[in-house]
Amino acid sequence: MTKLKILFVASEVAPFAKVGGLADVVGVLPGALNNLDCEARVVMPLYRQIKQKYGDQLYFMRWTMLKLGWRSMYSGLFSLEKDGVTYYFIDNEYYFGHDAIYQDYSFDIERFCFFQRAVLEAMGDPMEFEPDIVHCNDWQAGMIPVLLDAHYRPHGYHKEVKTVLTIHNLKYQGIHGVERIADLCDLSPQYMTAYGVLKDGVPNFLKAGIVYSDAVTTVSPTYAQEILSGYYGEGLDGVLRNYAYKLTGILNGIDLVGYNPETDPSITKNYTVKNYKEGKAACKEALQERLGLDINAGAPLLGMITRLVDQKGIDLLTRVLDEMLYSGMQVIVLGTGDPYYEDSLRRMADHRPDQLSINICYDDELARQIYSGCDMFLMPSLFEPCGLSQMIAMRYGTVPIVRETGGLKDTVTPYNQFTGEGNGFSFSNINAHELLFTAKYACDVYRNHDEAWEGLVEAGMNGDYSWNSSAKKYKELYNHLVNEDSHE
Repeated sequence: MTKLKILFVASEVAPFAKVGGLADVVGVLPGALNNLDCEARVVMPLYRQIKQKYGDQLYFMRWTMLKLGWRSMYSGLFSLEKDGVTYYFIDNEYYFGHDAIYQDYSFDIERFCFFQRAVLEAMGDPMEFEPDIVHCNDWQAGMIPVLLDAHYRPHGYHKEVKTVLTIHNLKYQGIHGVERIADLCDLSPQYMTAYGVLKDGVPNFLKAGIVYSDAVTTVSPTYAQEILSGYYGEGLDGVLRNYAYKLTGILNGIDLVGYNPETDPSITKNYTVKNYKEGKAACKEALQERLGLDINAGAPLLGMITRLVDQKGIDLLTRVLDEMLYSGMQVIVLGTGDPYYEDSLRRMADHRPDQLSINICYDDELARQIYSGCDMFLMPSLFEPCGLSQMIAMRYGTVPIVRETGGLKDTVTPYNQFTGEGNGFSFSNINAHELLFTAKYACDVYRNHDEAWEGLVEAGMNGDYSWNSSAKKYKELYNHLVNEDSHE
């Protein structure tokens, strides 16, 4: 029996280039699929940082000139094998030879038009790999199903290839003018319609992917349901309802090797579920000392690692942060984002430096020390397609406090004082005082109900956050797509 062949197409992939959770997913899922007897490979742009770090490991496969509107652009193809997965890289210095992964939005549209067309040109003989499934991720790969239909299948190429589009965050869609996209993608008027690529009269990459792909997935079952509604649908809820028959929610996992309190070299003291009390106590004291907080073992220590944007519920936090501190909590925030939120949080920390630590940066070592040293982890998101931080926090024995949305609802079971079951705390409405009351309740359990708290910590640490279950669901989806023609 031949292995199922999958080609992942993504703008960022860990460890080569990372901005958000997309990179983490595509950095782990292909390897998990390969463990299930698939042959999953990945293609991404060859950014400058990849050339600088991995240049001597890259194998040059071929180059060609790619027609992009009136331009003829060089397109190089390189490969590298890492941890049992083959990675391909599309090279073009003009488009990808920059320090930042993402550039000006208008330029990004052009860059990822080039990238998607270059991927399709490389498939087959140049790559020495003809996939059964092309798995596209977010808007930067959303036009691939259209381009396959427009330029390849009519001429007998890639006729058997099926496409899957995964929506990691519906908010970002890839939108630009009709003439420019028609030029860059060489699309005829039959595709530039309200039934095809256009949304509200303009091309929309994500909408195009939803319409033309064979299957659409998103990164949690609850988010898959939420985005069918106007509130969460970001203007595409009508399109998604029309194509709901091909929409599936599959929960993300996390990297269990990279995030492991038993072996993590970044934390003060390693621990397991059997000896977490001693380990977390040492990590908490070291974290308080590092960040200049009062060294107080009994003070509930709450952490938040996030982008400082409205989606993450920063308005809810800032509204009640003073009251949280007044009730004896200590709070640590790590992240960057909207300057308004950065400045607001800094000003609040100036008044309570012994209780509030605001760190406007991204520091992986500090992040791991927050996961291990805090008692609770805050995620009051307005929406959250999946969320990885709550799963990482639970892996480190830190109890999450979340809003019931998307993947947060799917992974955090609220504590039930009558049965003792649950792995965290949650609130349902976008309401700052619901966040406050839930945090106060969590702190009360922490301070006064040792047995219940131990149950919460152990339930979190014993949870299954691996990619195994999710990878099996993806494989089932791929097999269904590959085999469905034979049943028609």
